Amino acid sequence: MGGVALVTGGTSGIGYACAKQLHDSGFRVVVTGRDENKLDKTLAEQPAWAGYVNDVRDRYGVRDLVTTVAAAHGPIEVLVNNAGRGGGGPIATISDELWLDVIETDLNSVFWVTRAVLNECPTIRGASGRIINIASTGGKQGVPFGTPYSAAKAGVIGFTKALAKELAATGATVNAVCPGYVETPMAVSIRESYSSMQGISETEVLANFEAKIPLGRYSTPEEVAGMVGYLAGPAAASVTAQAINVCGGLGSY
Repeated sequence: MGGVALVTGGTSGIGYACAKQLHDSGFRVVVTGRDENKLDKTLAEQPAWAGYVNDVRDRYGVRDLVTTVAAAHGPIEVLVNNAGRGGGGPIATISDELWLDVIETDLNSVFWVTRAVLNECPTIRGASGRIINIASTGGKQGVPFGTPYSAAKAGVIGFTKALAKELAATGATVNAVCPGYVETPMAVSIRESYSSMQGISETEVLANFEAKIPLGRYSTPEEVAGMVGYLAGPAAASVTAQAINVCGGLGSY
């Protein structure tokens, strides 16, 4: 190890935990985020990391970002496509703008970033190359009132499997990690949304969600990051085209 690992959306939640896991494993970590203040705070906490403000919805900005990272830090060996957002509601009330923004942020960005890295850093196609996409159990089994999110994450899983087979002859691996309920800032906003839609307290929403999980609790960002760390390492060299759940038993396929 010791190569460059790029983590999109690495300033909080799962992305931050993934960046920390990869840094602890010996990678030179570069994170991105849309919010400059959050990015500055992250880099103050983690001075060994590098970071750039970037909006993954902007395909041209993504291309420039990858060029800058490769020139400043060296070719990217591990790519973690983590940046994303939630979003949903009763399907008949979802606006065009919400639908398109979720798809742009959660699905199209995975293509923009991955394409840019493959073009700018051809060595990621080698035996140590790793592309890890953060998907969701919602992309496998669907989330009520979360159709944009579920559709986008299902697309990420399909993209992952197709690209993994395309790159398999090079030795590079491509996998998706599928969290279930994870305690992050996005999880808080989701509970707020369900509370408003269902007319119940956030505490009741949390209890309802936890009741669905066989282990009876949310996963932590660090537990998701542990799977990412494994997939990024040499022990996972024969693991590719997989969508692996980290969900306390919420999803079983």
